[in-house]
Amino acid sequence: QVQLVESGGGLVQAGGSLRLSCAASGRTASTNIVGWFRQAPGKEREFVAAIRWSGSSTYYGDPVKGRFTISRDGANNMVALQMNSLKPEDTAVYYCAARRNYAYRTDYAAYDYWGQGTQVTVSS
Repeated sequence: QVQLVESGGGLVQAGGSLRLSCAASGRTASTNIVGWFRQAPGKEREFVAAIRWSGSSTYYGDPVKGRFTISRDGANNMVALQMNSLKPEDTAVYYCAARRNYAYRTDYAAYDYWGQGTQVTVSS
């Protein structure tokens, strides 16, 4: 099993920044990709970004390209999501997820482990 714990959410004004962190523990060596998803009330869970533990590449959803940056600290099993130029439509619960398979996927059903989520609220 792999445990994921998110932190760093909060309330920020539009145009501001937040940094989310995901701490992974357990059998992390069994996973290859860590991603971030978000879910706003009444909406589907949406892919945000993903990275391989090897750090060899990253992948972003279109709504966040150029504004969000995902990074990892493999030695400490941490993944961060730096969010800049935040917009009210970025408001959602943000989830960290891990995937055993090596291929990038944007559908949430393809991820094997999930954190509890952290709330991000962007005011206008």
